[in-house]
Amino acid sequence: MKESFEKKDMQDENTKEKNEQYEIPKEVLESLKTLEKADFDAYLVGGCVRDLLLKKIPKDWDITTNAAPEEIQKIFENTFYENEFGTVGVVTQSENQTLKTIEITPYREEAKYSDKRHPDEVKWAKTLEEDLKRRDFTINALAMRVEKEKTEIVDLFEGQKDLKNKIIRAVGNPEDRFNEDALRIMRAIRFSAELDFDIEEKTEKALKEKSGLLEMISKERIRDELVKMLMSGHPDKGFEKMRETGILRYVLPELEEGYGCCQNKHHIYTVWEHNIRALMHAVSKNWPLEIRLASLLHDIGKPRVKEGEGPDSTFYSHEIVSAKMAAKMMSRLKFSNKFREKVLKLVRWHLFFSDTEVITLSAVRRIIRNVGPENIWDLMKIRFTDRVGMGRPKEEPFRLRKYEAMVEQCLRDPLSVSMLKIDGNEIMEIAKIEPGPKVGYILHALLEQVLDDPSLNTAEWLSENVKRLAALPDEELKKFGEAGKEKKEGIEEKEIEKIKEKYRVNKRSGV
Repeated sequence: MKESFEKKDMQDENTKEKNEQYEIPKEVLESLKTLEKADFDAYLVGGCVRDLLLKKIPKDWDITTNAAPEEIQKIFENTFYENEFGTVGVVTQSENQTLKTIEITPYREEAKYSDKRHPDEVKWAKTLEEDLKRRDFTINALAMRVEKEKTEIVDLFEGQKDLKNKIIRAVGNPEDRFNEDALRIMRAIRFSAELDFDIEEKTEKALKEKSGLLEMISKERIRDELVKMLMSGHPDKGFEKMRETGILRYVLPELEEGYGCCQNKHHIYTVWEHNIRALMHAVSKNWPLEIRLASLLHDIGKPRVKEGEGPDSTFYSHEIVSAKMAAKMMSRLKFSNKFREKVLKLVRWHLFFSDTEVITLSAVRRIIRNVGPENIWDLMKIRFTDRVGMGRPKEEPFRLRKYEAMVEQCLRDPLSVSMLKIDGNEIMEIAKIEPGPKVGYILHALLEQVLDDPSLNTAEWLSENVKRLAALPDEELKKFGEAGKEKKEGIEEKEIEKIKEKYRVNKRSGV
């Protein structure tokens, strides 16, 4: 078996490398050794080999072998086997004592794919060559055999050359590969975005011609590839390629409506360009999926509400239409309810009024109420991506910094008598007094002492001091109460000044 590759491998001077180049976890190396000690072939295969050659840390470790699933389970202690593709999960323990699953799959040969996604039957192959030729792209059809001093790279389809040239190329006939598994169409786009590679001409032509096969793929599978693309470093490249090849109509057709749709005098880009640039700002900040998707979709409804042409065209209520369109799109792609709810809030309320020369704190509180305190800072991020997507400077302008200061001021817990672990009704009951100014004086006098020493804020201490304060003459009690108010206001002012300093807005008009 190993000799069958010897002649081909020797033709490539890079076939054998020093083992120390690659950081392979101890538990993975032990799994390879265990298979070999049992007289089976053992190769790392697929994405982990590709990532190792690209000097990246693999997320998953896959091993292929000529052992059958039952034989794999016999030679490993902790395994599970719950699939029809022969993959056995081997549970190992890493050096930091965390559990890790390594997937070991027998060599498989090609089979018919009636549903364009799963083989009609799974057949075990006898050789590594048969297994590699059924794989999707040359950069994923690489295998690595790890020896003590050397690593042997099995490269039957010039995958290393394509890695060097940054090319996504199908193994063999690309039409056959996409006919077998139509999800490979999305995977080609996704790998292009993740790796910043170009798609080889024949492969791109085939995925364009076969794009209609995506209708046979479950929406969940398409969503998963879309998410991986959105979380990559170059989703703009992926979306542009999907648009050029006609694939976008099977994924997010609504997004394409913005292509060529010019905006008004406030925008220098089309709706399509604006949305993509907003997304890429979120990518540059390494913001999470919900921010990236909301940035991409925040203006998706503009083409449907556009009135007029040229610099004075309008897009009234586009945020509402965008939210409705985003809801349908995310529902179609089977995103979770919780995820959809958050993205929709960000899209729906992204167009909040932010002129801090006019806006009041009460207006800011309404925005916080609309999206929820837990989402308000993410809404601010959408505002920044929207701004950058318009071609504006990336620095935060004074107006948005000031708005952030107002948000923080609204979110912080105000210093008030409500902090006390006693209320007016309890004071009236303890002091045997009627409702009136005296109750307020006592509350503020108690607050003054608690602000100096928060440990005094107990029901027992407060109750005892209510009796003492209630016995004071009204004029003296009033002085204590007003002193408490002044202290509270002074501390509040200092806290607000700290917020202004944080956002660099304290030297201009106040918040």
